[in-house]
Formats: sequence, C-alpha cells, structure tokens
Amino acid sequence: MKTTTYYTHQETISGFICPICGYTECNDEFTCTDYFVSGENFDIVSCSGCGLRVTRHRLSEDALGAYYQSENYISHSNTRKGAINSIYHAARRLMLKKKRNWVEKQTAANDKKLLDVGCGTGYFAASMQKRGWNVVGVEKSDSDRKFAIEIKLEVVPSLKEIGGNNRFDTITLWHVLEHLGDLNHAMQSFNRLLTPQGTLFIAVPNHTSADAEKYGTHWAAYDVPRHLWHFAPTQMLQLAEKHGFRVAATRPFHLDGFYISILSEKYKGSSMYFIKGFFSGLNTWFSTLANTEKSSSLLYVLKKMPE
Repeated sequence: MKTTTYYTHQETISGFICPICGYTECNDEFTCTDYFVSGENFDIVSCSGCGLRVTRHRLSEDALGAYYQSENYISHSNTRKGAINSIYHAARRLMLKKKRNWVEKQTAANDKKLLDVGCGTGYFAASMQKRGWNVVGVEKSDSDRKFAIEIKLEVVPSLKEIGGNNRFDTITLWHVLEHLGDLNHAMQSFNRLLTPQGTLFIAVPNHTSADAEKYGTHWAAYDVPRHLWHFAPTQMLQLAEKHGFRVAATRPFHLDGFYISILSEKYKGSSMYFIKGFFSGLNTWFSTLANTEKSSSLLYVLKKMPE
C-alpha cells in the first residue's frame, strides 16, 4: 500500500509587495495544484501595478525544501524512469549544444569566466568546463552540490560565498530565477558580479505562451509552490531595467513546449496524453514562428547599461 505524505503550509510568508514595481495590491487569478509532490493547492495572484504573477502562499525556505523531495522532480533527482522523464533528458541533451552556442557567441575569445547559478548536478557547467571555461557553480541542494564537486566542478552553496573581487564574463540561470525568493537581491548580485561587457542569460517559463493559454491552471510550468514568480516578457523587461540591464535579445526554447504540453495533458488526466501533448507542443512551436512571445519558455540575453 502506498503511503501518502501530506504537507501543510502553515508556515507562510504573509503580505504582498511586488518585487518589480513595489505595489502592495494584487488581484486573485486562479488556484493551481502541486501535481509533482503534495497534491496541495496554491493560489496565484497578479500584481495590480505591473501584472507579475506570484504564488501567493510563499513557504519559508525550510518548509519549501520538502516540495523538492521527489524522484519526479527531475532537475534534482536525474531520474530516467518513465516516458516523460526520458523526454526531458533527451531534450536536455539537444539543448546543451544550443546553450553553449548562445553563450559563446556573446563572449570574446579570451573572456571565459562563467558563473552558473542553480547548476544542479553540473550538467551544463561541466560541458563548459570541458571547452576551456573557468566555471563556478552555485547550488543550494547539498546532494546536487556534492555530486557536482565529485565531477571536479567548483560549486558553492550561495552567491554570498563568492568573494567581492570576483567578476564573471557570463552568468547563466537556466530556469532558476523563478525559484529565487529575493529577486532584487539576486539581480543586484548579478550586476555586481558581471564584468562591464559581460552577459547575463536568464531562461524562465512564459505565461503568455500558446501552451499556457491553452492549459490554464493545468499548465505544468506554473509548478507551484516551487515556482514563486511567473513572468511575462513585459515584467522581465521591467526587472532588467530596474537593475541596470537592457534586454539585448530574446530566444525561444522550442522543445520546452513539447515537454510542458505532454506534462500538462497528463495533469488534466487526458487519455493518450503523450500524443495530445506532442501535437499541442507542435502548435506552440508554429505559434512561436510568428511571435516569439508565444514560446513556452524564453531566454533573455541581458547586457549591463553604461553607468
């Protein structure tokens, strides 16, 4: 008999202050279910000022840790069990080369110092190190950090561990920003740690995407309560400018639409969810060809503004 573990969110962070525009008023949007771990419901609200969507009942950092403790949470377990997890790993392998190309196109030949924030078990960081980059990773998870260190990566538990004189030519966050509790502190740190000509790469889910519009509360990329913030392109532009960055380019993550659509169909309880999700992902792909902002996830390439 399977034992079910129930989680409570009695220990919450109350009140609402938008990290982008500072508004203290918000509008109720809808409720999403944590399909990965607990089965609990979490409300999503939107800022009345800028429209940023926020997971309302934010757990404390200690309480939130329990919601990552699942083999289903692939970025932390690296499990390959099941068709969806196999798809994730196949897509990750395909995206690795594309990520490397994006980064190296924006970097001078001799400037190869990279900070990978939320590096997990070090999949991307290790690939860059093999290409001659001087790489430092940041990873909060003790088990993931231990694994990354065992494969000869330099990994620290937080940005606080990086010395004040360190500067990086490139900083990357691959689906990490939406997990960070203090957006403003993080963005300030990135500006401080980046060289004047450096590049900040931030990839996040996009709730104005074609698949988000289709699936609504079942859209897998809401991923409550692990995702605290839910961005649209307008809010990413505002956040960047607030902290001295300009958006130099945006890039779609085409493969995310397939993975997220398949998972969303599963959450809906659809029969043949794999096939339905595949065709939904294909529709998102075609929508993205006409409008990049319809992509399930977007990469924002940020450059520092002149002081």
